[in-house]
Amino acid sequence: MQKVAVITGAASGIGRGLAERFAAEGMQVVLADVEEAPLAKLESDLSAKGATVLVVKTDVSNAGEVENLAGQTLDTFGAVHILCNNAGVVCSRPIWEHTLADWEWVLGVNLWGVIHGIRAFVPRMLAQGDRCHIVNTASILGLVGGGGEGIYKVSKHGVVVLSETLADELAQKAANIQVHVLCPGWVRTGILDSARNRPDTLQNPEVKTPSRQENIGGSRNVRAEMEAGMSPAEVAAHVYNAIQTGTFYIHTHPEHKAWVRERMERILE
Repeated sequence: MQKVAVITGAASGIGRGLAERFAAEGMQVVLADVEEAPLAKLESDLSAKGATVLVVKTDVSNAGEVENLAGQTLDTFGAVHILCNNAGVVCSRPIWEHTLADWEWVLGVNLWGVIHGIRAFVPRMLAQGDRCHIVNTASILGLVGGGGEGIYKVSKHGVVVLSETLADELAQKAANIQVHVLCPGWVRTGILDSARNRPDTLQNPEVKTPSRQENIGGSRNVRAEMEAGMSPAEVAAHVYNAIQTGTFYIHTHPEHKAWVRERMERILE
């Protein structure tokens, strides 16, 4: 049976890298994102290479839209074997200055998007009975503390512990589903400009310029580090290898494990 992979946040960055890798491995791919133009471009690019593609415009913060994504996937292909809960956004300022809209937007995509994916797809995977994989995109910032990017860190720490809990509970059921959590370092993506996809209903009325709304994108050092980071294709290779080997924590930058060790030592002290 030809495998089916579902990727959220598929139109760019890590999501596009995953879609390209899975398609190259002969899988049928389901592309979900809120950005229609780049989504259509990716569909065209993959189809031109002979891939079987389904596009479903999806806002992962909306439970109904994720349920629709799962339903369309099963209706079209009859199964799902890999789910990548990958969509993500970032908004940066001192944590006490964040508005409720900031919290709702970032947590809605980064954490609730994963929650909705789990709720919509895991029951279907269990009923299906095939060997399945769930890859939840967190971040190295989901494993460390420190100042900066507070909402983003909260969301990604949530994704890590959600993934750990899901993996243990599925193992207790002897379910044929393996969970992985992706914790990348710097990767060349467009996440610094994610405000382009922020819904009108969650805008801050007092914020008139993207530089104020997205301080992280205004930092030339941060942007330079990201532009010099790993390619999405390299991240996708790490993910594909982890699926093959059964690796739970996917570290794209092993040198960052020192940061995790420092935090764990502080906790134990």
